[in-house]
Amino acid sequence: MKTQDNQEDIDWLCAKIAKLRIFPDAEGIMNLSLMDTNGEALVVSQFTLHASTKKGNRPSYIKAARPEVALPLYEEFVSRLTQVLGKEIETGEFGADMKVSLINDGPVSIWIDSKSKE
Repeated sequence: MKTQDNQEDIDWLCAKIAKLRIFPDAEGIMNLSLMDTNGEALVVSQFTLHASTKKGNRPSYIKAARPEVALPLYEEFVSRLTQVLGKEIETGEFGADMKVSLINDGPVSIWIDSKSKE
């Protein structure tokens, strides 16, 4: 979470994530959403995504929200995405040193920024 994130960001992101057409249809075209496929979601907090490398060689986390701000936002995001999808979602443990492995199935990575709704 960024220091300026709020409920509006949570609502927009949850709707976008649930409806983003990123799964293949019968013809193999990315045309189905998480909702269309009745898919599942895993939400893992990862504050390092907010590291700035603009200056120098040491990442700066100055734009990342402090835990006392980020944790309630994270919990609200999980709650809202659960509501939008209509099912429980899996989560990581906020602030924990987790080892997460995955298979990146597909040729794309998508960055979604609620402050730059492009």
